[in-house]
Amino acid sequence: MTDLGHVWLVGSGPGDPGWITDIGGKILRDADVVVFDRLAPKELLTFVPDSAIVIDAGKSPNQQKLSQDEIHETLISYGRLGKKVVRLKGGDPYVFGRGGEEAKILAEAGIPCTVVPGITSAIAGLSAAGIPVTYRGVAVSFSVVTGHEDPTKPSEQANWRKLATATDTLVVLMGVDRIDLIAEQLIAGGRDPQSPSALVQQAATSDQRVVTAPLSEIAQAAADHAIRSPALFVIGDVVNLRSELNPSRLAPLAGKRVLVTRSRQQASIFVESLRAEGAFPIVLPTIETERRVDDQQLSATVENLLAGKYEWIAFSSAVAVRAFFELLIEQNIDVRQLGDIQIGAVGKATSEELRSYMLFPDIVPENSTGEDLAHAILTRCVGSEKSILLPRAENADPALFNVLNEKGMHVDELTLYLSVPPAIPSDEMLKVIRSGGLDIATFTSSSTVKNLVRILGDDRKCLDDVLIACIGPTTASTARDLGLEPDIVAKEHSINGLLQALRIYHWSNSTV
Repeated sequence: MTDLGHVWLVGSGPGDPGWITDIGGKILRDADVVVFDRLAPKELLTFVPDSAIVIDAGKSPNQQKLSQDEIHETLISYGRLGKKVVRLKGGDPYVFGRGGEEAKILAEAGIPCTVVPGITSAIAGLSAAGIPVTYRGVAVSFSVVTGHEDPTKPSEQANWRKLATATDTLVVLMGVDRIDLIAEQLIAGGRDPQSPSALVQQAATSDQRVVTAPLSEIAQAAADHAIRSPALFVIGDVVNLRSELNPSRLAPLAGKRVLVTRSRQQASIFVESLRAEGAFPIVLPTIETERRVDDQQLSATVENLLAGKYEWIAFSSAVAVRAFFELLIEQNIDVRQLGDIQIGAVGKATSEELRSYMLFPDIVPENSTGEDLAHAILTRCVGSEKSILLPRAENADPALFNVLNEKGMHVDELTLYLSVPPAIPSDEMLKVIRSGGLDIATFTSSSTVKNLVRILGDDRKCLDDVLIACIGPTTASTARDLGLEPDIVAKEHSINGLLQALRIYHWSNSTV
């Protein structure tokens, strides 16, 4: 008998991939099949296992990848094959997402189904634009209505004239293509032609645009600004609150489009922190790591470790820490076999990575550079006959090695990996950068600067009006050498330090 399948109808929220629920993200990570809609953030597909089948069921006003009947058939067929199927929808599955129809069809077919609610764009999308649907003394009620009903029906269910004055705030989803007719009907139904109105295109994304106008002029404003679907249409006095509640007025990084150039493995914490601040991270990894370990060199290092030859191990990056301890595990070396070896770390991030292995570095220099770590170690091991081990990248900054070597120390290097440029980014991603779609570019190492400049080539001028933020002085020096003048250099040379520097810069330069 085939295993019993299951279908989850998962709401992905209004646009920002960080706004999916925790349970929704967990279900995606365990999926066998994912059937996704056009308005579901594409970044969420990175959660999906490589082995999963991913099916585009997107619909737009002018085309559709799959008909609704074909979507039903797809869900049922994979469910009957015993698969874990995720139907990924924008917003909430039961708010104009046809989720109710799909759940009903699955129930009739005998396929188990679970609905995972999402944050509806009718509320959250407006919040992202600084428009609350209710506000004490301004609006105590709101209604949500679709502006795009089933075209096969003989008549509309939405009675716009009755809706016109039914609630303080009226939110119309999928109505931008008929906004002139909807506005006319609302005015005919008694809504004040001067009622504040707004359109929010691509809500809660880095492409979000907001247009405001009186109700009688909103259709013309939509045409003048070329507003297209998907867009929210809201009518009510709450629109006037946007001047005070615009997220960019409330938080320093809100709405900022921030380029993250770290490797995918390292980017997640920074990306999550930026999203928590209301920023829109745009991830373009300019660096990846390839394992580079010489078996003969590794064998000699392991022998020296076990023989107690090393007095110090000096780590110049968090990546080096992870790569080193992965090797120890492969070699069946218990961390306790390191004995009384002392440990040095360049910077807070490297120190925190060591702490994740329950190791606390003996030295973390105030300035996060290899040269400063070398000088700190030298003050502690004068006259020692033991050696210092440097686990590092093949193309690492030579300063740490050079200073120790020049002072006559016995230094063994263990090459673990090579930092390399990643695969060429997609044309879509490069278009965002080249078209001026960035507010801030962040760099966390010299390699990230070099590789982005290499990727952009002659188009590096697109960064002229972009704020350049560097994690520390070494990265900043590389940026200057390549023609990118840093606007921000973090005082604390860590991801948290970089984030704080960005916050302080924008808050102190705010015009609010």
